[in-house]
Amino acid sequence: MNKAIIIGRMTRRADIRYTQGENQTCIARFTLAVNRKFAKEGEKSADFISCIAFGKIAEFLERYGDKGIKFVVEGRIQTGSYTNKDGRTVYTTDVVVEQVEFAESKSSNAADQNQPRNIPPEEGFMEIPEGIEEELPFN
Repeated sequence: MNKAIIIGRMTRRADIRYTQGENQTCIARFTLAVNRKFAKEGEKSADFISCIAFGKIAEFLERYGDKGIKFVVEGRIQTGSYTNKDGRTVYTTDVVVEQVEFAESKSSNAADQNQPRNIPPEEGFMEIPEGIEEELPFN
């Protein structure tokens, strides 16, 4: 079984590209900073995990993913390799995203980053635009 579930914060906005041709597909490449459970005393430690998403999930990340946003990502690990300009073989490991969810509310993310948000603290939920259900890549 090849299954990965990670929780982490986006290090920056995803790199978005679209395939060529009639049926263009969105491709999102991004990195999640995932805290390690155990670290040296007094130090925080994180792994930076490369992820790739396709289609509706990639479009969702293009629209809603931003630096510092915490996501739960479910997918599979994929390895590969290529030869770079110098003729050296480079090995890659990515999580191919099959499902993504917000890991926290916008208001808690704002508190973590000390950025003001336009969400009343007593509610803690953001307004969801009408018709968004058809665009979401998860249930």
